Amino acid sequence: MPLVTTKEMFEKAYKGGYAIGAFNVNNMEIIQGITEAGKELNAPLILQVSAGARKYANHTYLVKLVEAAVIETGLPIALHLDHGDSFEICKSCIDGGFTSVMIDGSHYDFEENIAVTKKVVEYAHAHGVTVEGELGRLAGIEDAVNVSAEDASYTNPAQVQEFVERTGVDSLAIAIGTSHGAYKFKPGQKPQLRFDILEEVESRLPGFPIVLHGASSVIPEYVEMINANGGRMPDAIGIPEDMLRKAATMAVCKINIDSDLRLAMTGTIRKYLAENPAHFDPRQYLKPAREAIKGMVAHKITNVLGCEGKA
Repeated sequence: MPLVTTKEMFEKAYKGGYAIGAFNVNNMEIIQGITEAGKELNAPLILQVSAGARKYANHTYLVKLVEAAVIETGLPIALHLDHGDSFEICKSCIDGGFTSVMIDGSHYDFEENIAVTKKVVEYAHAHGVTVEGELGRLAGIEDAVNVSAEDASYTNPAQVQEFVERTGVDSLAIAIGTSHGAYKFKPGQKPQLRFDILEEVESRLPGFPIVLHGASSVIPEYVEMINANGGRMPDAIGIPEDMLRKAATMAVCKINIDSDLRLAMTGTIRKYLAENPAHFDPRQYLKPAREAIKGMVAHKITNVLGCEGKA
């Protein structure tokens, strides 16, 4: 089975009341952990690559690792560019084997966002690739994304229909209260998603797939594991998983998960090295880290996304 686009995935997810996990990948162990969980649970997957991941691991290596995962699992897997900020990077990924790209024009004004998004859509669709756009800005820091709380803004539902119709995007990331990174909220601040915005967007665009970025829940187990082994993350707060599950039963068909994977991997490695200070073989600490990734993804598939058995 070759890599697939997100089109059929999202059609099934919308009708079925579940979401597909879009997991950020940076190396072999992360890809293996994610796809092994997907195979065991027979779940479709989106493996997404940020600009930072392309710089770190190299475009070609990542593409070939994901293609190897398809061969090993037989799952429907889409390879997606996360937060492409220009036509040029989207074109490079389309030409280089990606089956889905995100053009993030949210830092532009409305008309400029439409213009750059439409340009990417026209090129992508001519090459059989699907496109995700973004309307509204999420706060937080993750890889190349850095938006202050003051600059963040909720998506205006009144603009959504015009944006989708004028650009031709296949899915749309909106801002309803999620945030990039592990430090999503101030201590004592209660996370809350704007389901009223999501409901209005769904009413204006029935059947259209919506995407949530910044949707890691910052699992306390791994934060505590990091802090117990030399880390300093006392104020990390994520999105409650029951809110994400509710969103997945509505118009949200793609939920991005990155920080939770990083925390699981880093916490496990820190714990292993603290308990085995004489060990220096990367295979010894990367193996349990890979298992932690696998466990995290399995948990998300069954408890948040609801896509178990949907491959």
